[in-house]
Formats: sequence, C-alpha cells, structure tokens
Amino acid sequence: MARGSETRVRILDIAQDAVLAKGFDATSIDEIVAAAEITKSGFFYHFPDKNALALALIERHIEVEDAIFDDLFARARELSDDPLHAFLIGLRLLAEMLADMPNGHPGCIVATAAYQDRQFDRAVRDANRRAVLGWRARFRAMFDEIAARYPPREPVDLDALADMVNTVVEGGIVMSKALGEPGATVDQVLLLRTFVKQLFSPDRPV
Repeated sequence: MARGSETRVRILDIAQDAVLAKGFDATSIDEIVAAAEITKSGFFYHFPDKNALALALIERHIEVEDAIFDDLFARARELSDDPLHAFLIGLRLLAEMLADMPNGHPGCIVATAAYQDRQFDRAVRDANRRAVLGWRARFRAMFDEIAARYPPREPVDLDALADMVNTVVEGGIVMSKALGEPGATVDQVLLLRTFVKQLFSPDRPV
C-alpha cells in the first residue's frame, strides 16, 4: 500500500474509533490529526472537510458490512439449498460472529451519522440512505425467495421484514451499550431467527 493510502486508512481508523465512542459532533479534526501524527494540511489533503470524512467513513462501512453479509450468507447457502434453511443458518452465523466480540459490537457509523444528520451535507445523507436501502434490498431478495416456497403464516410487508434485520442488529447494539451487556445483540439476532422460522415454517419442522 502506498504511503498516501496508508495515511488515509490510518485517518479513517482513528476517526472511526473516535466517532463510535462519542459521535461525529464531539470528534474534532485536531484530535484526529494529533492521533495520526500528521499535519492539518496532511489531513485536508485526504479530506477537505468533515463532510468528506463522514462520507468516506460511511462508504467504507457499507463496503465492510456488505462483505461480511456476502460471506456469512454465501457460507449458509453452501450448507443448504433451501432458502429458509439457508437464511436461518446465516442468522446463526451472524450471532456466532457477534458472540466472538468479547466487548460487544463497536457500533455503526451509518447509525451514528443518522443521529447527527443535520451537521452533514446532502451527499452524506444520501450515502446513509443508500446504505439502508441497500440492506433492505439484500434481505428483501432473500425473503422473496423464502416466501415463494414458504408462504408466510401471517400477512407481512416483506420490505418492513427486510428492514427488521437491520433494525434488530442496530437496536441490539444500542441495548448492549446501554445495559453493558455484550451478549444483548446476539440474543436479539437469535430472537429474530426464531420469529422468521415461525413466520415461514410449514407444518413440518424446519
């Protein structure tokens, strides 16, 4: 990796840790510059302002999250060709991954930016919206395939159900931090798994 790229990654890593710990508003460019041991001009070379930094953090977060979900649910599909079975396996793998984080999930850049969206420009808000819609589309495609084989036992809006996956994870992170219980997010994901299983399961056990 070129030196300039290394510096950019270091800035993003430091900024992400600070933002997840205390939010965008309380994270200053000065503290990022000091921690990265660069000059302010070095920071502004990579990020002209805080909006540019926030946009880069969100875009990187989307890329990382997409890679994680791609991997988890691809592994699940290798274990079962049945769409419902594969989805339930994917949620189990997600719960296991979260359980391997002894201090709990560090948090979500997209959620943090959404809480403080008034300080950002349109590009940042659009990136946040794109992230959420991307996750909706991912899980909606899975639920479409499941529903085609296993009609839901109750009427359900599949877009809202797709959003529920992200909502449960994000809500679990909030509960985990508020209660100081790292396992709270895992518990919520497993409850979601039970709900999906009951919603789509036919009369025979799945």
